[in-house]
Amino acid sequence: MPVSTLPVKVTRWRGGQHPTLENITRQLEHEGLRPYVWSCAPNFRRPVCSHGYDKTVYCLRGSFEIEFPHANARVRLSAGDRIDLPQGMRYSMVVGPGGCEGVEAARR
Repeated sequence: MPVSTLPVKVTRWRGGQHPTLENITRQLEHEGLRPYVWSCAPNFRRPVCSHGYDKTVYCLRGSFEIEFPHANARVRLSAGDRIDLPQGMRYSMVVGPGGCEGVEAARR
């Protein structure tokens, strides 16, 4: 099943220089959210999980894949890309070989 048929929204970064932490933080705060930064080591795998709230995630540096096991689908995010996940969506994550940093916020 392609990701485009899932209830997620992927926004690819278009433009020259990737957005900075300051720009991403400002954007999320403008949306009324309280973002926080996280980082993961190369090839880290996060097991399948879900949340009781909508979630917005930006890739700040590096890359990672979000996998949707129930749909046998995945999407790769690189610096500047954003994904919006609805409440209850089951997903896992695999970090790229260079590690990654992300910025995310809960939509309650």
